[in-house]
Amino acid sequence: MIQTAFVPLLTASILTVSVATIQPQMLASLQAQQVEIQAQELASRQMSLNMRYGYEVPENAYKDNILLNMAYISGKVHSKNDINWDELKQPFTYEFTLEPGQRFAYHNYVLPEYSNNVVVSPNTNFGAGGGYKFADGLYGMGVCHLASLINWAAKDAGLESVAPSNHDFYAIPEIPKEYGVAIYNSPDAFDSSTKQNLYIKNTQDAPVTFKFDYDGTNLRVSVLK
Repeated sequence: MIQTAFVPLLTASILTVSVATIQPQMLASLQAQQVEIQAQELASRQMSLNMRYGYEVPENAYKDNILLNMAYISGKVHSKNDINWDELKQPFTYEFTLEPGQRFAYHNYVLPEYSNNVVVSPNTNFGAGGGYKFADGLYGMGVCHLASLINWAAKDAGLESVAPSNHDFYAIPEIPKEYGVAIYNSPDAFDSSTKQNLYIKNTQDAPVTFKFDYDGTNLRVSVLK
């Protein structure tokens, strides 16, 4: 009788310990699923970095400049001395969040009317001093392509996205003409720089997240709420 009573008691104790061990893991999993379900995709656009000339070129300066620009935006690179091309060319995911009313500016020379509440503003001038590569007569070729992709996703998401200077003087592969953005940043041309920027404001009633996914070829920009 003593042994019979002891076995159920021991079994119950083991089950209690097992449940107590599993429950936090299950709870974390359920919470992660809930967060994923709650994140609503407002827009998502992508381009191939191998197609920056309008045809397949797996290794090109446009691609490298876009990846370097992303590294400055993410804070992985702060100056030319931080650049490791092998690392920059690896697949990555990066995101930043704008609270309601907050703004993103593509670079730090900002028009006064868009300077309020700017929380993301990469400090890079897209020149040789920042480590950008030379192509087609200019340093930093490709950054306009990235800005245009971000502009496209932001407008599709219903956000306020203002590009004072359109890129209609030259087609950008895979980007519709109306979303083209001209980007320029020079300490010697402050006025021109402020007008060749991209200003995005979160006009939603909740935080929005810009998520960047690079798979080694394609760069996708998604806007999540």
